[in-house]
Amino acid sequence: MPESKIAAPDAAAQRGYADLHEHVEALKKRGLLVTVDRPIDKDAELHPLVRWQFVGGVREAQRKAFLFTNVIDGRGRKYPHPVLVCAIASNREIYSIGMGVSVEKIGERWDHAMANPVAPRLVDKAVCHEVIIEGDALKGEGHGMDAFPIPVSTPGFDSAPTLTATNVITRDPETGVQNMGTYRAALKAPDRLVVRMATRAGGAGGYVHYQKCQKLGIKRMPCAIVLGCPPLVAFVGPQKMPVGVDEFTIAGGLAGAPINVVKAHSLDLLVPAESEIVIEGYIDTEYCEPEAPFGESHGHVSLEEYNMPMQITAITHRRNPMIASYISQVTPSESSLIKRVAYEPLFLAHLREALGIRGVKKVSFHEPLTGLRRIIMITLEKGVPRAEVWRALYGAMSFKSDTGKMCIAVNEDIDPDNADALMWAISYRTNPARDIKVVEPRGLGHGPSREHGEAEDSALLIDATMKEDMPPLALPKKEYMERAKQLWDEMREELKLPALNPQAPWHGYSLGDWLPQWDEAALRAVQGNYLENGRISEKLRKKGVKPETKYRPG
Repeated sequence: MPESKIAAPDAAAQRGYADLHEHVEALKKRGLLVTVDRPIDKDAELHPLVRWQFVGGVREAQRKAFLFTNVIDGRGRKYPHPVLVCAIASNREIYSIGMGVSVEKIGERWDHAMANPVAPRLVDKAVCHEVIIEGDALKGEGHGMDAFPIPVSTPGFDSAPTLTATNVITRDPETGVQNMGTYRAALKAPDRLVVRMATRAGGAGGYVHYQKCQKLGIKRMPCAIVLGCPPLVAFVGPQKMPVGVDEFTIAGGLAGAPINVVKAHSLDLLVPAESEIVIEGYIDTEYCEPEAPFGESHGHVSLEEYNMPMQITAITHRRNPMIASYISQVTPSESSLIKRVAYEPLFLAHLREALGIRGVKKVSFHEPLTGLRRIIMITLEKGVPRAEVWRALYGAMSFKSDTGKMCIAVNEDIDPDNADALMWAISYRTNPARDIKVVEPRGLGHGPSREHGEAEDSALLIDATMKEDMPPLALPKKEYMERAKQLWDEMREELKLPALNPQAPWHGYSLGDWLPQWDEAALRAVQGNYLENGRISEKLRKKGVKPETKYRPG
């Protein structure tokens, strides 16, 4: 990895991006931070409390970040450090603040970063080294990792407090290129964790390094786990980059400036200089240790399995660190939104640019389901050739091995976030014999089937686009629905009516099969002049015609 070394006693002056503390202040100013000062049990209450904003009927725009300043554990022990949850991506506005651009420009920023990586800057001093814990200070109850308020993510199922908002850094022992991924790590002892890296094809880059270490006879793989990166660095962890790409360079591309990195205290690895906490150590490449159960991002509990034990050699942190944690498990969640906002432009670029498919307008992941990456909607222009529709479906299905179990092609009038609209399109625009295909096998799955040894998965491809012009959607036109809504709002208090939350589609619109003469007749009807329509139709009477014979005015 190319880097330039400079002296930087004040790293903040050298950077062009916000650290986590500055990001939290920005959220506070925008009214997007909830600060909880009352005692909250990290083991039984903290994650369930925040979870309610994802399962309690709260709209995405109303979700907020939570900062818990008075954290205790299941035994009543009090912790000196606060816990920060949902500060990266509980909604798109929070994500956009971390990204430093409007919601509409997030995809464009990702595209630019991928095409214009920026090498990191190596600094001599960093806030992440203000406090260093090592040696005997790592051992014993209340010391090492046991001194930090790491929450239990899924109380009632999880077997340990688990690090979720991680950026796990390893280095390829052959090429020297670092990888940074987001992997869970369960607490086992004050100085020991067990890390879970996905072993499936297309899975964790860190696992590739693990395999190479085993092949080379390296029994201890250096590893640094960062909690609380600057948001632009945190965003890159869950993103799947091409093999051999250093994620720091993509984070630099997002920032448009180098990311400050510093050499880890006890390892030959580079870590973000503005990190809240860095956990350093070695992963054992010979022995594995049972880990989990843990509520996983596919929406089911991952059962106990052998994973990678990590012996901690040092913990470094800022003087005033925040413990960052993600809400994951069943979608929608913070974890799913992080992936969705990043994956959608990635898939769009793949279909448009890498495959050159015409007419692709956008790609959407269906977040409300428990397997975010399982269902992909591809929005195409009306009239796109069927061959292009199928190329888009196959392209989305095959882009990543654990993504795209169901791929659905729709037109622009269908809201991909509205399941009813999707079902409507499938019902009326799909001939199952012609427009639905099953592909088997297609690759490895991401989900509970792994627990039963079902490695391979199949895919369902659905062309729910319009094959020809269709009559309008049978709802009143937009202007009449808007007028009626105004009346509803005026009468709401008097008649004790509920507040309206319009769900698309809430008005009718043309789907191509509609004539100006019918518009004229409809206008006469709403003006009370239906009798004129009757006089017109009377003149068009015809003898010997079978009922239900179509008529189109010329």
